[in-house]
Amino acid sequence: MKREILGVLFDDLTLDEAACRGAALLREGGFHYVVTPNPEFILTAERDSEFRGILNRADLSLPDGIGVVYSARILGVPLKERVPGVEFAQRMLQALNETGGRLFLLGAKPGVAERAGARLAEQYPNITLCGVQDGYYTDEAAVVRRAADARPDLLFVCLGAPRQEKWMARWGGHTGAKLAIGLGGALDVFSGDVERAPERWRAWNLEWAYRLKQEPRRIGRMARLPLVLTRAARERLLGK
Repeated sequence: MKREILGVLFDDLTLDEAACRGAALLREGGFHYVVTPNPEFILTAERDSEFRGILNRADLSLPDGIGVVYSARILGVPLKERVPGVEFAQRMLQALNETGGRLFLLGAKPGVAERAGARLAEQYPNITLCGVQDGYYTDEAAVVRRAADARPDLLFVCLGAPRQEKWMARWGGHTGAKLAIGLGGALDVFSGDVERAPERWRAWNLEWAYRLKQEPRRIGRMARLPLVLTRAARERLLGK
């Protein structure tokens, strides 16, 4: 079931349910893409109708941000739980490992995708890492050809929003991948360059605070996030 949160549609699924749906998409023919919107996505989608349309046409739209879950509660359309993109990606890696599929990594700074790929190859030995490409390229057509030549089953697109979502919508089907996932900074996590919050912080829905503790320069972005809660409260009061 889809829930609309401030103009953006979300699938009302637990992580386990989302993983089952994603694994099914990996087994299907054709191209599918998954988005992982957080509150920043919602704010961007308000002023970017193309981006909003891409989010709302996704095969899966997962609430990667506790602010989305809180906004849903305020609006009276609660979501089952937050579904972090990096954890969904790990479930897809497990599913791909079971079938011996092919993985392509796109995004992040030079060298990050290579380090992430090396670590993932150790963790998931049945996966074939068929290609990597950093996000600092200038020839987009060449990148699409490179991905298509690699024949991936699963494609991680980590270019930051809304660039990664627009890339998947425009080029994903040309790569031959069965499933593409927009994952922001996930390659930094998979490479070991960025440490995820400890389990206790995640259980308390404070992963955002841990990230801010690690990277104080993110304060400007974090300061905008309460705007989503404010908008949700206003819509609820107005009865929209």
